[in-house]
Amino acid sequence: APLCKQVETLLFNVSALMLKLGVPMAVLHNEVAPGQHEMSPIYCQSTFSADNNVLFMEVLEREAEKLGLHALLHEKPFAGINGNGKHNNWSIGTDTGMNFFYPGKTDEARELFVTGIACLAYGLCQHNEVVRCAVAHAGNDHRLGAQEAPPAIISLYPGTGFEAHVDKIIGGGPILGYKAEKATADPKAAAAMPAVCGVEDRNRTAPFPFCGNRFEFRAVGSSQNCSFPIAICNTIMASGMSVLSSLIEGGMSHRDAVAKMFKENRHVIFTGNGYSAEWPVEAQKRGLPNLHTTPVAVATFNSPKAKELFKSMGVFTDEECDARTEVMFENYTTTLNIEVGTLLDMVETGILPACAKDMAKYVSMPALAGERKDVYIGIKTESDKLKALFEKKPHDLRAEATYFCDIIKPQMLAVRAMVDKAEGLLEAGLYPYPTYEEIIWSHHS
Repeated sequence: APLCKQVETLLFNVSALMLKLGVPMAVLHNEVAPGQHEMSPIYCQSTFSADNNVLFMEVLEREAEKLGLHALLHEKPFAGINGNGKHNNWSIGTDTGMNFFYPGKTDEARELFVTGIACLAYGLCQHNEVVRCAVAHAGNDHRLGAQEAPPAIISLYPGTGFEAHVDKIIGGGPILGYKAEKATADPKAAAAMPAVCGVEDRNRTAPFPFCGNRFEFRAVGSSQNCSFPIAICNTIMASGMSVLSSLIEGGMSHRDAVAKMFKENRHVIFTGNGYSAEWPVEAQKRGLPNLHTTPVAVATFNSPKAKELFKSMGVFTDEECDARTEVMFENYTTTLNIEVGTLLDMVETGILPACAKDMAKYVSMPALAGERKDVYIGIKTESDKLKALFEKKPHDLRAEATYFCDIIKPQMLAVRAMVDKAEGLLEAGLYPYPTYEEIIWSHHS
């Protein structure tokens, strides 16, 4: 569908301003959810690209306010509809212009392509937890595994055709032989011509799918600065390249070294449906971690294995790993502290007074009140439980993060469930906050 007028004006204004700042934009369209739209800067060197992305976020928020709009950059501002993320398109190249992730037209380029993916498979498999940490924060916990977002299980999707080629290499076949040919999709309509497709299908349920000349880290959250996820991708890729180099320098042939890396890390390659209920079961059988919440994921960032990775690649010292782990825990607990306080304030100063006013209208006709009394009292009961649990939070950062995740968040959902029920009972005009309909659709008028 075409962009509504207000959003079209906003995105064109942002695009023009970004161009003045030297950052041309490549995409401008509606997304899947109502009120959800997409823009992206044209790719460039990762350090510049990450900065451009942050600059775009600031310009977007400022320009939205001028039009009476607000740009929500939270990963999951509305329950039940698609969340927001960043499709972090990432590739590695040489200073002579060779792209590791482009299949190429020469044998040298094709060998580089297969070799590069072997290094990436090693990095994603052996340092799976670190990659998960790159996208672990409070907002993303609401999104990963939900609509239009990959699961928290990190796997590699190189395409079904390349997966078959990997198995041939493991079985003794040559590095060369993978045919990167673009196919066409039959529209099943005589009035339309076949549509040209990519070399491999772009699996939207995968956290790390191949996209023709790059890989797309789809798990990055919409509020994140892309620099940290990119740094992690570069680190695990460098680790794989280091291992491959050691194998070849130790006397192993190029083919055998690539085959060994694919064989030992074959289980990280998954080309099925990442949304399916079967995948977590299968991932567990493969030995892939399912770090489904931020506290569980962040606890692995300063493990001995992670510290050795960062130290050997010259990225972080042991002390810096510990410090970053503490910062990630603190960021999580600070966010949840603010959310709990905000929820309790909204209930106490807005929801409960509205419920009392509504209940008072049924004094003379109690038979018409229905379940109102039970629901309204239920809000008070559940919010009091939340307040009591909140006061018992531990003061150790790691323990506090786990407590918020496992104890506080379920109780927040219990309060929210009662308030949602009350929203459908309150007299029109009494509900003190904008409804989903008003927030999502108001700018279409």
